[in-house]
Amino acid sequence: MFYFLPRALTVRLLSALRFFNYPAGWGVLRFIRDDPLLPMRAIGTSVDPNILGGRLILVRSLTVLQLVTRRPLFKRLLAVPILAVMGLCLVLTFSRGSMFGLGCALALLAVVKYRRLLPVLIIAGLLILLLPQTQEYVVHFIQGVQVQDLASQMRLGEYKDALILISRYPWIGVGFIGTPDIDIYLGVSMVYLTIAEEMGLVGLGAFLAIMVIFFRTTWRSWKSMSHDPRLEAILLGLQTAVVGGLAGGLLDHYLFSYPHAVAFFWLYIALAVAAARLAEEARPESVQPPGSTLA
Repeated sequence: MFYFLPRALTVRLLSALRFFNYPAGWGVLRFIRDDPLLPMRAIGTSVDPNILGGRLILVRSLTVLQLVTRRPLFKRLLAVPILAVMGLCLVLTFSRGSMFGLGCALALLAVVKYRRLLPVLIIAGLLILLLPQTQEYVVHFIQGVQVQDLASQMRLGEYKDALILISRYPWIGVGFIGTPDIDIYLGVSMVYLTIAEEMGLVGLGAFLAIMVIFFRTTWRSWKSMSHDPRLEAILLGLQTAVVGGLAGGLLDHYLFSYPHAVAFFWLYIALAVAAARLAEEARPESVQPPGSTLA
């Protein structure tokens, strides 16, 4: 809605949120390369288009399952327009990292469980490539892949500077306030390097270990959930959403730097673990070892 309203009205409505510490003024609008002559990027109320894109990775990955599972939570006819609107919003963010993360999530979903999604993904990709309305997005994406635009070149510079910082303070990082050296700075468009900068290799190792434990636990639960297709779809949707978020984290840092994005990501992890526990408790007695009891 904000994207299609007149820009002056959009600025006025978003600036009314300044009482909640939301940015105000014309700076609330975001454009490709911060150039008002280039296409505007959708932000919703997420402040940044990449954050909106990251949240859409999570929500869309979960919603896709309601379109293909045998027992959806709501009618499939409702899932189609919901997914269409979210897809339009994602394209309008012009967030290349978010599109990459969503592609990884849906590709994993198609390979692991729902093969019939593959032709749908191929058709969607072809539409994005061929439709006249999406050519600006395609050019923007290709420039990023080929490191031709300023944003991509700056990202490579950030990676180089982040590695210098990590090499100086490798174990516990420099914290969350700032750097002790004047010639280095905090801030890099990758969640893993951001964690290593602020929490060191110890913090990054802890994060990766938690992710490994999470996927190991939820994967084992999912493999034994054929008795409950509704809960299976929820768990698989949450898992693939987390995969998409982690993939998108290769190109941005919102999952570690912005509180509402961080909370959303860890909420998905918590919901997936809760779904796995529910699956364990609801497992038919016939598959439990003799003499076992539920904790």
